[in-house]
Amino acid sequence: MPDILVTNDDGVHAGSLRVLAAALEDLGNVTVVAPERNWSASGHPKTLHKPLRVAPLNWPDGRRVYACSGAPSDCVALALLGAPHHPDNASTHLAAGELRNTYDLVVSGVNDTFNLGCDVLYSGTVAAAMESLVMGVPSLAFSTGDVEGFEIADTEAWQNAAEIARALAAAALEKPLPPQTMLNVNVPRRPAACIRGLRYTFLGRRIYGDLLVTRDDPWGKPYYWIGGEVPTGIAESGSDFGAIESGFVSASPLGIDLTRHEILADLTAGEWHLPK
Repeated sequence: MPDILVTNDDGVHAGSLRVLAAALEDLGNVTVVAPERNWSASGHPKTLHKPLRVAPLNWPDGRRVYACSGAPSDCVALALLGAPHHPDNASTHLAAGELRNTYDLVVSGVNDTFNLGCDVLYSGTVAAAMESLVMGVPSLAFSTGDVEGFEIADTEAWQNAAEIARALAAAALEKPLPPQTMLNVNVPRRPAACIRGLRYTFLGRRIYGDLLVTRDDPWGKPYYWIGGEVPTGIAESGSDFGAIESGFVSASPLGIDLTRHEILADLTAGEWHLPK
């Protein structure tokens, strides 16, 4: 059977993680390695300056899972290198490029807010899936978020997203995504009957209204919060925002390569010069 690694950025005790793992269990052997605490908006860190720990624990349903002291991206790296199944007294040294455990798919989520547009640059959920690409394993990331006009329970929203995750995971196991490609999937918090289907999309334009809040601590030294209005987005046709606005699930193919290839071609052709 296929081996599936499941992780998230909300922490190993998140209810949405339990729902996701349960939805995938008939597709293969599911291993859960997730952060021991919440890492929302953590981006893509890599822990190099201190030890990482992985501790087994049991969920209420009896499933054996693993809590990691690091970030979501650390969880994936450790799992692919074999940490959850590694004997305590064995060497952890691997040859360059060697993975101790080979997973067929990594699935990250379900995040409790959307990851749309440039949210993907901050998202720990997406970072976990992207770390999997770095290590050569295909991946999927799932998020859900509120939409105007609908209000459903968390468990219903998680179940809707998990069922879509199961369908896309089954498809990815049957026919793998192209190399170095992941899907970033966002599911609107609508009743299942009101979700109109799935659209493949590009990342739209997120609009942030960040404000800097400055306060003084009891010793008179300033400290800061980054606050502001809830971010919005432009619902352009074909974009992830457009799909969500229209009641569809959005699935955006993402990769590691951030190069603007069309601009690279212009630069190579001499369209822009250093000052003399």
